[in-house]
Amino acid sequence: MAKKIPAAKTRGKHTWKDTKVGCVLLEEGKAKPFEPGEKPLLVPLWDKEMCVRCGLCYLFCPDAAIKRSDDGYYEATLDYCKGCGICHQECWFGAISMMEEA
Repeated sequence: MAKKIPAAKTRGKHTWKDTKVGCVLLEEGKAKPFEPGEKPLLVPLWDKEMCVRCGLCYLFCPDAAIKRSDDGYYEATLDYCKGCGICHQECWFGAISMMEEA
């Protein structure tokens, strides 16, 4: 029978206390009050060739501004998106870019 090794020992001295929290803005001055319907400075744009349709952007969006389209890919509802970029930060595959709205 294999000996059970605690997860903390397999990764060196890294513990759950060292893990970076997701879905938060760590830099001061990045967040400001936002009302639905205001135009954000930057909006998320998905690259469908890189997107694997995992839904992480949908899960981490603090404003529920991301919806799944008919083809299975995700897109932002710009009436609710405040342009915070959390979806961009949380995308493991780099499929989301923050672009200026035209």
